[in-house]
Amino acid sequence: MARKKTDIFLEGITIENVAAEGKAIAHVHLPGDDENEPGRVLFVEFAVPGDIVDVRVLKKKKNYLEGRIEKIVKPSQQRLEPFCEHFGICGGCRWQPLPYSLQLQAKQQQVYDQLVRIGHLDVPEISPIIGSDNTQYYRNKLEFSFSSKRWILDGEDTETLTPDQKCGLGFHVGKFFDKVLDINHCCLQAEPSNAIRQFVRRYALEHSLPFYDIRENRGLMRTLFIRTTEDGQVMLIVCFAHPSAEIIPMMEAIRTAFPSVSSLYYIINEKLNDSISDQDCILYSGADAIYETMEDLRFRIGPKSFFQTNAPQALKLYGVARDFAALDGSQVVYDLYTGTGTIAQFVSRKAAKVIGIEYVREAIDDAWVNARSNGIQNCEFYAGDMKDVLTPAFIEEHGRPDVMIVDPPRAGMHPDVVKVILEAAPGRIVYVSCNPASQARDIALLSARYKVTAVQPVDMFPHTQHVENVCKLELI
Repeated sequence: MARKKTDIFLEGITIENVAAEGKAIAHVHLPGDDENEPGRVLFVEFAVPGDIVDVRVLKKKKNYLEGRIEKIVKPSQQRLEPFCEHFGICGGCRWQPLPYSLQLQAKQQQVYDQLVRIGHLDVPEISPIIGSDNTQYYRNKLEFSFSSKRWILDGEDTETLTPDQKCGLGFHVGKFFDKVLDINHCCLQAEPSNAIRQFVRRYALEHSLPFYDIRENRGLMRTLFIRTTEDGQVMLIVCFAHPSAEIIPMMEAIRTAFPSVSSLYYIINEKLNDSISDQDCILYSGADAIYETMEDLRFRIGPKSFFQTNAPQALKLYGVARDFAALDGSQVVYDLYTGTGTIAQFVSRKAAKVIGIEYVREAIDDAWVNARSNGIQNCEFYAGDMKDVLTPAFIEEHGRPDVMIVDPPRAGMHPDVVKVILEAAPGRIVYVSCNPASQARDIALLSARYKVTAVQPVDMFPHTQHVENVCKLELI
């Protein structure tokens, strides 16, 4: 369904800067506005500073407008040609026309805005953002969705399309939960990712395996997960919506076509949502896990494991966390939201003891396996909701932390967790965040006893607005 249009059309608008959420910004006057005023804020997608564009206003609010480009009258000298054929429809990699140096500037500004301009935090000068060496094919995990009602492209006539031609395997289109853009070639993950996806799609159509209809909860083919490592290991997980005699023949066809797949799983997910955290992962062939190596540490990645999706940048991020922790071998370290224990193990050699806590039980199981395989004996891992596990009694049992490393989800930390951290009063906190806004909120809650002494942004996701940020806090 197309968005409802307003009757406002703006010509010759000059794009001024990059704004939040991957959009660009301009200031405009509407008929009747005072020309002596600065103008209304206009947010535009897929624009580059310096572009002169005609814009259709899609949303008019009291304090701002949102619009889309109808025509690029004069492209910015900085504008690049998008490298992906799916740009503008697929919801990812929105900043392709923006030079990478400008992307980094925008992310640096985002961290400053959230911590200082909006969060009003007293922070030292923010260190220059650490960019990614690879800006394409940098992800080690992708999830693709099947749909019997794919996104129809402009110019296509739905009346002439066959049922097979209406099927798609790719990414959900933004704001349309039931629409999937059929992806031909994705520039996010190295081969054999594209070849695998195309083979599975073709096999399913040739053998009349119905693609999933999320609205009707029917169809067989549901989702496809592809995980890779820096040294070329591949894990493939095929998700089916119900049991079927067609599953094993398909899995055998995949195994035969791609002998390089080192770990091949399938899942039968009969729920109404696509989460696999509570599903049985059935190993069809190969190893039960793949392994990523960072420095001299080896990390097990199972079908449900969390692992940073840009491994080379993760190594840089963990290095920053370790440097900020400033350990000398005598400290007790708590690693909150530890995942599979990657940061915990990175800092373990310079710590007396490391306690890792994580909500996902499978991740903690992996953390124990990783620690044992890496010969690390001073790490302990515990599973459970952070606010329930991290209690004064837990700290009394395991020892007061000298340093806490926290890497929470985008929503940040629960207030009860912040309260316990304040009561535990570690001498130093290293806060790793994928969302500087929630990070700023949490640091404000900690500011009664802590001051920020260092800030280091890291770009994990080129061509997107997302940024990781690490803050070092010292007890006052």
